[in-house]
Amino acid sequence: MSDQKKYANKLHGARVLVIGGSSGIGFCTAEACVEYGALVTVASSNPAKVEAAVARLQASYPSAKANVHGLTVDLSKPDTLESELQSLFERAAQAMGGSELLDHVVFTAGDALATMKLADMTMEAILQAGQIRFFAPLLAAKFIPRYVRPSRESSYTITTGSISERPMPDWSVIGSFAGGHHSMVRNLALDLRPIRVNGVSPGPVDTELWRVPKEEKDRLMEQYGKRMATGRTGRPEDVAESYVACIRDYNMDGAIIRTDGGGLLM
Repeated sequence: MSDQKKYANKLHGARVLVIGGSSGIGFCTAEACVEYGALVTVASSNPAKVEAAVARLQASYPSAKANVHGLTVDLSKPDTLESELQSLFERAAQAMGGSELLDHVVFTAGDALATMKLADMTMEAILQAGQIRFFAPLLAAKFIPRYVRPSRESSYTITTGSISERPMPDWSVIGSFAGGHHSMVRNLALDLRPIRVNGVSPGPVDTELWRVPKEEKDRLMEQYGKRMATGRTGRPEDVAESYVACIRDYNMDGAIIRTDGGGLLM
């Protein structure tokens, strides 16, 4: 008699779309979902990175090669954002079963953090700072009812950040959007029910998003690590566990998980 797999098989056969899944936290979340037996589509703006992410996942899980897909999407332009999102949802559904609806959508996409001094703020800069990190996940919710299975077992998970709770100089623009994510999660949880909506709030994480020379990045990671109770900056494979929890906990709704190495305590 074989062991039960009550927990290990919870995602088996689920259809998961990870927007921003070609690198960092999004890639590790996709990786975890594949490992749990899900069908996964990673989406990002860079075709080469999408192709590389799919190849990495298929190499790591050769038995699940047919369950991994990649799509490109451009979320950077206000005029085409809605059509890009609709096309993405349509293509993802087709890639993972055609007529079948998705089960989970995870939004981890982001661009360079737009820190700026108040004197440098312009309306254009503010809108650009929120284009991918705030407006895109909000507008994506429009397509959840159409393309995601209406069940408490389904979910939509977005990304905020510790700046929403711990302010820093020159982060007013990004911090305002990050704070707005908390309200977005709670309101969408009501608008999209029974589909669950949650968010993850990472602190500093050692990913490719830090577009600085290696020496400077290493110095920054060391500095951030000293500000955390764990003594180390986050690793994407650890933070991905919080996204998986949002997906797998059918009782979690309207919540934000904080995964910041205890940085808020220091």
